[in-house]
Amino acid sequence: MKQLLYALLLCFTFTSVYAQDTKKEEKPEGYKFTDIINLDITPVKDQNRSGTCWSFSANSFFEQEMLRMGKPVTDLSEMFVVRHTYTDKAEKYVRLHGYLNFAQGGAFHDNLYVFDKYGIVPESVYSGLEYGEKGHVHGEVEAVLRGIADAAIKNPNRKLSPKWKVAFEGALDAYFGELPKSFVYDGKTYTPKSFLTDYCGIVPEDYVAIGSYTHHPFYEEFIFEVQDNWLWKTIYNVPLDEMMQVIDNALETGYSVAWAADVSEKGFNTKKVGVAIVPETNIESMDQAEIGKWEAMSEAERNKKIYSFDKPGKEKVITQELRQEAFDNYQSTDDHGMHIYGTATDQIGNKYYKVKNSWGNYNDFDGSFYVSKPYVAYKTMNILVHKDAIPQAIKNKLGIK
Repeated sequence: MKQLLYALLLCFTFTSVYAQDTKKEEKPEGYKFTDIINLDITPVKDQNRSGTCWSFSANSFFEQEMLRMGKPVTDLSEMFVVRHTYTDKAEKYVRLHGYLNFAQGGAFHDNLYVFDKYGIVPESVYSGLEYGEKGHVHGEVEAVLRGIADAAIKNPNRKLSPKWKVAFEGALDAYFGELPKSFVYDGKTYTPKSFLTDYCGIVPEDYVAIGSYTHHPFYEEFIFEVQDNWLWKTIYNVPLDEMMQVIDNALETGYSVAWAADVSEKGFNTKKVGVAIVPETNIESMDQAEIGKWEAMSEAERNKKIYSFDKPGKEKVITQELRQEAFDNYQSTDDHGMHIYGTATDQIGNKYYKVKNSWGNYNDFDGSFYVSKPYVAYKTMNILVHKDAIPQAIKNKLGIK
């Protein structure tokens, strides 16, 4: 009898251990991607502790434009752009008595503005790192520059001294370095302007920004109402489906897309999982059994289930009204600039865009990630594309030649 009990106990223990081991071995399915379009891009960079994603993403976009035109891999200087925008932003800030957003942020238009007015230089010529850091750290930079501009606005001498600009430029020189008037690159001497035209081959007038909003008429331009648009530049306004058509057509014809978006959603999980998604949360799409389970959960349990990222699932259907409501209610804000350079599908056929970020090699995709089409439709603030990447029918509606 004892032997029988011992055998049964041994069998039970073995079965329990085996079951536990099997359970431990069960892993979430995860996301499995198949790339469809994969345009050549330049290496991922790191904006580090600076709010200059707009310059990194726009430069990445223009570096890819150069590759598209058959030019060699080139590392353009983000801080050359940042330095010039600080100068002109400060002058406008002072002229408006401080009623302008003076911060590290910016927009894709800023790069075009600097290219057109000042040109551009390679990273090797102007790194903007003259303050003892290996990476960009702009907290002190912003505070010092703002302090000089604010001192001028307070007008303690009862009239503005032209020396505030000298002091401002001196601070920029100290942190970023003096601006080059000419330089040698690849065995040839350039100025910033000639490097743009003769080496890069970039024509600023060939690029347009596009968004999709209902508080302005479609097929017209309007000044985009976000804080970092200190230049008060305009974007073209198109319906949501046509904005998505522009992105798709660009990629299908060999053009990439500079992408400004809100990244505050819980579905933006690009470090651990490498995806950005908008899961469906509407109980009307569930069956009765699912609704019963859903209603019995706490809010924390629901969020854990929705954003488990264990495998691809159904995503929200994005409408024009839904994205406008998010913008109107400050749920979609101008958070981050990135660079779309490809497309992919997951294992159940959901479609994604491939995105290059500027946070270094921070994830398992070497600094890139996959964003679902619903996320792009929902959270895009605006895009920048070459005008030839726009479908002809949409170009005609916008009056773009």
